Amino acid sequence: MHPFLKDDFLFDWSQLQSSAIEPDIRLALKQTQERIEAFKKLSGPQLSYAHVLLGFESATKDLSRAWGLVGHLDSVLNSPDLRKTYNALLPEVTAFYTSLTLDPDIWQVFKNYANTAEAKSLQGIKRRFLEETIADFEENGAGLPPEEKKRLAEVNAALAEKTQKYSENVLDSTNDWEIFIDDENQLKGLPPSALGLAKQSATAKSRPDSWRITLQQPSVFPVLQYGEDAALRQKCWEALSQVGYKAKWDNTQLVSEILSLRDEKARLLGKKHFADFTTARRMAQTGDQALKFIEDMAVRIRPKFEQEVVELEQYRAKIEKDAVRILHPWEFGFYSEKMRREYHGFDDEALRPWFPVEGVIAGMFKLFGNLFGIQVVARDTVYVDATGKAEVFKAAAPRVENSPVSVWHPEVRFYEVHDGSRHLGSFYTDWFPRESKRGGAWMNFFRTGGPRSDGSFAPHLGLMCGNFTPPVNGQQALLTHDEVTTVFHEFGHLLHHLLSEVEVESLSGVRVAWDFVELPSQLLENWCWEEESLALFARHHLTGEKLPSDLLKKLDASSNFRAASQCMRQLCFSKLDLDLHIRANELKNTDLDKHWNDAMASWQTRTSQRVPSMARRFSHLFSDATGYAAGYYSYKWAEALEADAFTRFLKEGVLNSQVGRELREKVLAKGNSEPADQIFRDFMGRNLDSEAVLVRDGLA
Repeated sequence: MHPFLKDDFLFDWSQLQSSAIEPDIRLALKQTQERIEAFKKLSGPQLSYAHVLLGFESATKDLSRAWGLVGHLDSVLNSPDLRKTYNALLPEVTAFYTSLTLDPDIWQVFKNYANTAEAKSLQGIKRRFLEETIADFEENGAGLPPEEKKRLAEVNAALAEKTQKYSENVLDSTNDWEIFIDDENQLKGLPPSALGLAKQSATAKSRPDSWRITLQQPSVFPVLQYGEDAALRQKCWEALSQVGYKAKWDNTQLVSEILSLRDEKARLLGKKHFADFTTARRMAQTGDQALKFIEDMAVRIRPKFEQEVVELEQYRAKIEKDAVRILHPWEFGFYSEKMRREYHGFDDEALRPWFPVEGVIAGMFKLFGNLFGIQVVARDTVYVDATGKAEVFKAAAPRVENSPVSVWHPEVRFYEVHDGSRHLGSFYTDWFPRESKRGGAWMNFFRTGGPRSDGSFAPHLGLMCGNFTPPVNGQQALLTHDEVTTVFHEFGHLLHHLLSEVEVESLSGVRVAWDFVELPSQLLENWCWEEESLALFARHHLTGEKLPSDLLKKLDASSNFRAASQCMRQLCFSKLDLDLHIRANELKNTDLDKHWNDAMASWQTRTSQRVPSMARRFSHLFSDATGYAAGYYSYKWAEALEADAFTRFLKEGVLNSQVGRELREKVLAKGNSEPADQIFRDFMGRNLDSEAVLVRDGLA
């Protein structure tokens, strides 16, 4: 039956079982290899755009889709059986993909085609498709001598294996820790939402008289932010710092090995270091340019950052009627929150009633529906459990009457996006944490649609996942403002994919320069702060009332609270990333903790003790063969782009649908059909004003 290879637009998740993975992936590998062998024989009149560029793109489509499904399940429904199968197949799949750009016969077909009259006459998107494909091959070693190709293949295989192990260590060490609290006094200060979640979590573990704290973000962060019991905060912080470090889940050696392999890969491909390899076709162009951007921004905000450090230390001393001293690591979140509430009267918890998850999502759909000229409608879903029992979940309005869509978990919801009668795409959402799901929030896609040669439009298919505060006691989940901005962030990524109008799949959607990909996602976060847009989705879960003006003023007043510290934290992560990848050879066997506490000291808030390095649990950098490695700077880079882009809405209207349509047409629809800097200029009518982000954050 081969469920992973079915080409239906939607998937029957109940059939996508671990037992089907190996036979399906092996069959996909065999069929794809047969197509590749046929491709390598192309010559003469067959050297055409349709046979070469489109033909090669379609040759691997089935395997890519099937393997993508396996990777997705590994992220949302991790299990021993799935993990075992995934790890068994990973080297083989990695070796196959690596072999494509290293195969001299495939490379020769592309070179032969590039020399044809047709190829030389290509214009527009077709010309860019050829140029980007040639660049992909060159970047991945097509021109290397045989021995170096062989070594590159070995390096890629090792990177796939070691980054997967790193990811598993982070997940397993996160899930390994829990604490049951029997005395409610230890939880003094925690908001009702956190207490309810802790009680629900303990009850699920057959401890109904206790409260359970885990290292999942909605559980542990409220303790660090609100918990009056310093000993409990310390215990939780110490547990967090041990993720990816303790016992059999220690990632220390893996970090060293991954950095060494990446450095070797970059040098094999003619680059000084991995940062130059990753940035070569991005907006930054070199690792040094990315580093210069980060360091320049740090210089500009450092005086304000150092001032904020002193202010927080003085605030703690005032509150505790104590001498000023350096803070302990488990005190920053707690005293920052106290300071914010005292100085701005703002409490993130007080906003929760106005951010019910279903209301936020419905309001977000309406807001951007009006702005971009689209309609988002829900469909019923059906979940089939391990016994074969099916449960249907009725979708909230606006919904489309149709058969229910199969989902991988009861909490998953499904939506369609339309522009009038045109079905642009569909997507799944999966918002709440569980032990089988990796942490954080992310967007991904299963299918890339777009305009087709016959004049039709194929819909896209994507997904959004998160780990937000879950429903408690059967009530609707109530989000913090930070969680709301994360929903908007991921929706920005999703719309970048679903609204793509690019006819070439490999140039469509979010397949853009890595330091440009965060522009749409971070741009959409701005609508979480504006009064006009908040009125559309910030509604009380019981009364439906808008966010009161006094809370709105407090939210606005707190928007730049400790902005320099927040900015420096992002810059610190970016600096760590670039430092490790630019100086990989020099730092090969360095003490990670010494590097973090000494070399990175000026980028961090001073603390009373030396702390374990962030590198051991920095999944952005080490849970993927590349991922955000030597690319974490892209968050700040794209933030400069989006802050500047949002000035158009501030000047012309936050809900201005004309500007919204222009954003859709000139940015969201474009994918990688044009260079990123050109796309930005087309929307803004000028080059970037990098001062905009500092002005917005009150740091100029």
